[in-house]
Amino acid sequence: MSKKIILIAGPTASGKSKIAIEIAKKIKGEIINADSMQVYKEFSVLSSRPTKIDLKKVKHHLYGFQPAKKHFSTGAWLKLVKKQVNKCLKDKKIPIIVGGTGLYFEAITKGMSKIPNIDSEIRDKIRDSQKKIGQRKFYEKLLYLDPLVKNKIEPFDTQRSIRAYEVKKFTKKSIFEWYKLTKSEFKQFQIFKIFIDVPRETLLKKISSRAEQMFKKNCIKEVKSFLKLNIKSSLSAHKIIGVKEIKDHLSGILNISQTKELINIKTRQYAKRQVTWARGHMSDWDRQYSNSFSSLSKKILKVIS
Repeated sequence: MSKKIILIAGPTASGKSKIAIEIAKKIKGEIINADSMQVYKEFSVLSSRPTKIDLKKVKHHLYGFQPAKKHFSTGAWLKLVKKQVNKCLKDKKIPIIVGGTGLYFEAITKGMSKIPNIDSEIRDKIRDSQKKIGQRKFYEKLLYLDPLVKNKIEPFDTQRSIRAYEVKKFTKKSIFEWYKLTKSEFKQFQIFKIFIDVPRETLLKKISSRAEQMFKKNCIKEVKSFLKLNIKSSLSAHKIIGVKEIKDHLSGILNISQTKELINIKTRQYAKRQVTWARGHMSDWDRQYSNSFSSLSKKILKVIS
């Protein structure tokens, strides 16, 4: 059997997980998570993790295993994926890596840069500076420090801005110069790259429907349990859409309809950012969509066979 990997990406609520299960059943595949929020133990509802029924249909890996109180990086994810891919192949299964985190997919297709570890004191100082002066001024500072960032990192992208700043400050080399030295560790594999390209109006309806389902599945209880853990606000789990909004609802700042609407808005904005990112970073991916699930499944099977 050839060393085949299937990547399935797409914006939030595009139906990636459902189609991945269907494909996995047809080709003797196993699913590996590529969503940075679905790794957390504490969030099954807000992160839209596969259900218990989904898990029975086909083997899933790297879902809900990471405590939210611990930092989890793209590098750590990539190490686990390499092990899981090799295990799948050993078991004569095809790995299907599915999710919405662009940086995870980039780590597979382009590799991880060998940027040295940056001293935590320097990182904390830069983060404090960003908070103090705000993202707009911080981005201007970043452009002055590292002009290569222009048109490569969006002005509103706080996380990537901070990362680019600390890399240039600490290593004296642009993060994009480091990227040029980077190579994929999956060169020997036949990689099929599928992007689920849902029309905007359809996606907005799916997002709205998903938000309603989250409340039916008691996402409020999930956030209450998470808040009891008193986890550092700087950790990524706090960025899951719904955490801040439900926290504000529990504090009496928002009523339930305002909470739902705000989650809807934030999710739509996130989906838009995912689509924009994919346009710039996934231009060579095979874009697929059909309003018929069976038709979409057939289209993808044709591409990967």
